[in-house]
Amino acid sequence: MCGIVGFYLKKNSPQIKKEDFLKAIDSIEHRGPDNKGLYFQEQINLGLGHTRLSIQDISSSANQPMISHDKRFTIVFNGEIYNFKELKEKFNHLNKNNYKWKTNSDTEVILNLFSYFIEFGLSIKEFLSLLNGIFAFAIWDAKTEELFLARDALGVKPLYYASNKNGFIFSSEIKSFPYLGISLDETNFQALDRYLTYIWCPGEETPSKNIKKLLPGHAFFVKNGEKSKTLTWYKLPYLNNLKKIKKKKDCIYLTRKYLKEAVRRQLISNVPIGAFLSGGLDSSSIVNFAREYKTDIDCFTIKTKDNLDIDGFVDDYPYALKVSKHLNVPLHVVEVDDNSLINGIEEMIFQLDEPIADPACINVLLISQLARKLGIKVLLSGTGGDDIFSGYRRHLGIGLESYWDYLPFTIRKFLKNKTQKFSTGNPTLRRVKEAFSGADLNPDERLLNYFRWISRSNLYALYSEKFLKSLSKDSDTLPMISYLSSVSSDLSRLERMLLIEQRFYLPDHNLMYTDKMSMKTGVEVRVPFLDLDLVKLSSQIPAKYKQNGLQGKWVLKKAMEPYLPKDIIYRPKTGFGLPIRKWIKNELKEWISYNLSHEKIIKRGLFNPIMVKKLIEDNQNNKIDAGWTLLSLACIEIWFSKFRDDYYL
Repeated sequence: MCGIVGFYLKKNSPQIKKEDFLKAIDSIEHRGPDNKGLYFQEQINLGLGHTRLSIQDISSSANQPMISHDKRFTIVFNGEIYNFKELKEKFNHLNKNNYKWKTNSDTEVILNLFSYFIEFGLSIKEFLSLLNGIFAFAIWDAKTEELFLARDALGVKPLYYASNKNGFIFSSEIKSFPYLGISLDETNFQALDRYLTYIWCPGEETPSKNIKKLLPGHAFFVKNGEKSKTLTWYKLPYLNNLKKIKKKKDCIYLTRKYLKEAVRRQLISNVPIGAFLSGGLDSSSIVNFAREYKTDIDCFTIKTKDNLDIDGFVDDYPYALKVSKHLNVPLHVVEVDDNSLINGIEEMIFQLDEPIADPACINVLLISQLARKLGIKVLLSGTGGDDIFSGYRRHLGIGLESYWDYLPFTIRKFLKNKTQKFSTGNPTLRRVKEAFSGADLNPDERLLNYFRWISRSNLYALYSEKFLKSLSKDSDTLPMISYLSSVSSDLSRLERMLLIEQRFYLPDHNLMYTDKMSMKTGVEVRVPFLDLDLVKLSSQIPAKYKQNGLQGKWVLKKAMEPYLPKDIIYRPKTGFGLPIRKWIKNELKEWISYNLSHEKIIKRGLFNPIMVKKLIEDNQNNKIDAGWTLLSLACIEIWFSKFRDDYYL
């Protein structure tokens, strides 16, 4: 698990100085504090940089950039390949054991397999499909003078790139780009609109028009500084119309079997491994199977200091403590309060590279800091369980739609108009209001509406005239609605939702912030629920065994009944976050006022200061539920201050 950065410019373009390239590498040093390396070829305008977090083969022989035995290929790689030992045997068989290995690393396995597939003209898609792991890597071919870049199937590891008249730049993080001549000054209003709509940005866009994300399961070649031969090497299993598993008992058995195998596979490491433990079903399931192979696994949880069950927020600590005692594993506790957010949010936004307004980022950062302090470089996470087996409240909402979806449009619109007048101060009424907020939309648009934190009309009222003029009518939903338009109508509503979550919500939100926050501290986070075999299995389990009436994640709960206490398995769903609605109105009130002051908004020119002030007041008086939107507005202001005003002056 590391950081990668590089460039490949056109032959007649201005050269990047070596000292500037070193600054770009230094900007992501936190991702790999164990070693730094570079491959710098001034005569062909090429540079590959690497910062290493040593996990597999921690010897210096596995440092990067790594060059193939024939000097043709050079790789920089961020990630882990969990089946690299099996792939090593496969390569030895193909190569008749003629190759003498220099390391015990997964990096060398990728390099040699790629070399073999290129040499014999084999399918690059097939090569990538062999890799069971999480990765973003670049490989330079000195013979053809081509650069190849690829990102893992589900987007666990980030990879950003920029392509302009001078050539091609890439990095694990946006903060590297200004050192390599890529300006962040051109605002991407479409992306800002999505951050404010969802608190994250679905699709390839970033806050800067000049920088994009390489999509999950995608790869491409770069020739003479220009992208070429783009390919989609992985499609989510739902798109392949796989046969469903008919028997309920088989679904339960296979869920247990595949999850256990995923955990075993991801325990491979030459350094200590720990785990997140919220006391929820997902993290508890991971720890349960992990301790079968590693009995002394250290676990980490968050405890909120006010410790109140409010507004749908439930403190994890009592549940995590119960699970740790049940499984007999050590539990390390990080206490957080409103000051944790205030003190950490500017660092959070800078490390995220994107203005994602989710306080769960702070939790990941604090836990990772403690883990690293205790000498633990790898953490297992339960991320992905809700996204493959269901489990979010919106999944229940989709199920309940069947009770009113058949009603004529006029009645559905009436229900929407009536419920939108409900007070947001009462959590139950607020959820009813949210459930019917998209009642008048078509089915796919209604799915996407579950992700919104604010209505389009209320959001548009906040924008400056310049902001509004830059937006298209469907700017917020465009990436997701386009994706759904190509999906078979045979998929159930729940499966279409899970497809969107796996394709967008995971890589653009949960996985992105998990990677950035953990790697800030030099800690790698692995996600066993997103093992490709388990993801494939989950798509073969009928929807009724995921969301079974009011019971979400039914099949996983049944699979774990022999191992975990029932009050853990069937505890109410709660997010891995903080009580933001409460804090915005109380502890964070002054902080919000400062970051969204009239002076700051006028100076930035993005929003209407009068309407922002009204939003703050309406939220305070429970006229609108806008706590998350206010946090998102503040995060955008912080992003601009960090990436425009301060950092690169």
